[in-house]
Amino acid sequence: MFDEEKPEVLDEEEEQEEEPEETVEEVPEEEEETPVEEETEEPEETVEEEEVHYENAVNKGDFLKVEMTGMSEETEEVFETTNEEEAQEAGIWEEGRTYGPRLVIVGDGFVLRGLDERLPGTPFDEEVEIEIPPEEAFGERNTADVQMIPYRVLRSKGVNPYVGAELEIDGRPAIVRSVGAGRVQVDYNHPLAGRKIVYKLKVVEHITDDKDKIRALIGRRFLGIETEEFDVKKTKKKLRIGIPDQIFFGENIQIAKRGVALDLLRYFEDIDTVEYYETIKRS
Repeated sequence: MFDEEKPEVLDEEEEQEEEPEETVEEVPEEEEETPVEEETEEPEETVEEEEVHYENAVNKGDFLKVEMTGMSEETEEVFETTNEEEAQEAGIWEEGRTYGPRLVIVGDGFVLRGLDERLPGTPFDEEVEIEIPPEEAFGERNTADVQMIPYRVLRSKGVNPYVGAELEIDGRPAIVRSVGAGRVQVDYNHPLAGRKIVYKLKVVEHITDDKDKIRALIGRRFLGIETEEFDVKKTKKKLRIGIPDQIFFGENIQIAKRGVALDLLRYFEDIDTVEYYETIKRS
């Protein structure tokens, strides 16, 4: 018989199973990706068109005196003119209005936009015809601007509507197109909307001297008064304007004075102050 094998008594420390050592796997470092720069399209350089300069003709910024008559190409109906006789013939003459060549500073909105844009290149002292499409004149006709209004609404505003009457409704100019059955058809479109416009025009003076430009700006606001009646003196950056005694008590004189001052400050960079004075002499 075999001797019974006695189990070995292990120390307590040996009894505890040795915990396996944690092995940390070395994770290979990811290579940093170098950012790829996106190709950005460079904005296209906008090449500004050089302003064309015309010899012996109108250029942008010119001070001009212009004779002109505007009409509808379709009906040949004259709607504005600087000629008093033509105004009388067309039935648009206005009492108190000053007729004669008009001051125009090209490109600054002194005339209809479509006309203003077509002035450069116009020869001096020649009568020309300039055509303007509807969208650059008084706009295209808009059917939404033709509306029906109850007759009683207009009567409540003190308006007696009749066909062809020119009204102002809630601050908007309108023309009565028809009246009937308790309703009135009004048209808010400009009377010349949708029509091609033709101007007969002649540049009678090209103003180049600064003194003459100043007097032209004065004459634009003080209508009917010879600009030679105004005493004009310039000292450094100040312009002094003597008011003639015949307009001391003129209507809207303060508005005209302010308008002239703002025009002068706008067009003459070497003027910082505009001063008015009045002189009363012993009779």
